[in-house]
Amino acid sequence: MDTDTTDLTGKLLVAMPGMGDPRFEKSVILLCAHGEDGAMGLIINKPAPDLALGDLLEQLSIPAGEDMSGPIHFGGPVENARGFVLHSRDYSLDEMTLEVGETFGMTATLDILRHIASGEGPVHSLIALGYAGWGPGQLEEEIVENGWLVTDAISDLVFDADDTGKWIAAIASLGFDPILLSGTAGSA
Repeated sequence: MDTDTTDLTGKLLVAMPGMGDPRFEKSVILLCAHGEDGAMGLIINKPAPDLALGDLLEQLSIPAGEDMSGPIHFGGPVENARGFVLHSRDYSLDEMTLEVGETFGMTATLDILRHIASGEGPVHSLIALGYAGWGPGQLEEEIVENGWLVTDAISDLVFDADDTGKWIAAIASLGFDPILLSGTAGSA
């Protein structure tokens, strides 16, 4: 199969109806890295049940400031005990922060959680446990097989939109109604 070599880092993957894998049903994933070695991203619209930022900080013995009630997200099925913070580019821990396109950064150290808890962290952040990963060519194949739509990642959609509305908002950003989507590919 001829794979597209376009770098999709910083783009959103939007699960098509009929995805087939219930872990990714109606998922919106921000791709944090994409290249010839594969891809890695974080699901941004699936909060982990019964787990809030304050709970996580307490478990990690990190003193928390006020209003640490934000959700922790299910970032994906790979290494789901490992934490990742997707954030705005106003924050960086030098070589510890991965630049994700022009708008986002991702940091996976306890230092960012300490900075968030003390009010010194990024303006916008989304905390996730686990990630979604693809081997070389796997994501490209899933896109060709009509598993994912690809769209631009907009900061407001990633950080400010209600989790339950992100899937519809991401599809709407492409200019059509999600009701018109089909889970099957066709050919002419």
